[in-house]
Amino acid sequence: MSEKKYHLEIESDPNNLITIEEFVNYFAMDLNLGEEKLSALLLSVTEAVTNAIKHGNKGDKSKIVTIDVNVLSETLQIIVKDQGQGFDPSLVPDPTEPDNLLKDSGRGLYLMKVYMSDLRFNITPDGTEAIIELKI
Repeated sequence: MSEKKYHLEIESDPNNLITIEEFVNYFAMDLNLGEEKLSALLLSVTEAVTNAIKHGNKGDKSKIVTIDVNVLSETLQIIVKDQGQGFDPSLVPDPTEPDNLLKDSGRGLYLMKVYMSDLRFNITPDGTEAIIELKI
């Protein structure tokens, strides 16, 4: 697959999640991804953007979230960047622990790890990047 790039910027407003879904649908169709990969991408990218809006940018609508998609030979790399201070992923409670099973939040990172080939974070001076990858 040839190298392609896609880019989107949104304000930190949960109402923009529909734009994220349209964006994911657009590049997934453009890349001819199957239904299973599309479902995994929709879930994972939406979770990453929700985290960026809610936790990274603290719901501050003056801050933006950028989404960069890079097609690298057999891998689809999505970088979701907020303008927040960063966090330690190891401090996020495991949602599969009995005490956390009934909580209505805290599953985003877990779901991204389950559905994507790779998930890592890069904390920069001007924001935090969630880097999710999917083998295609």
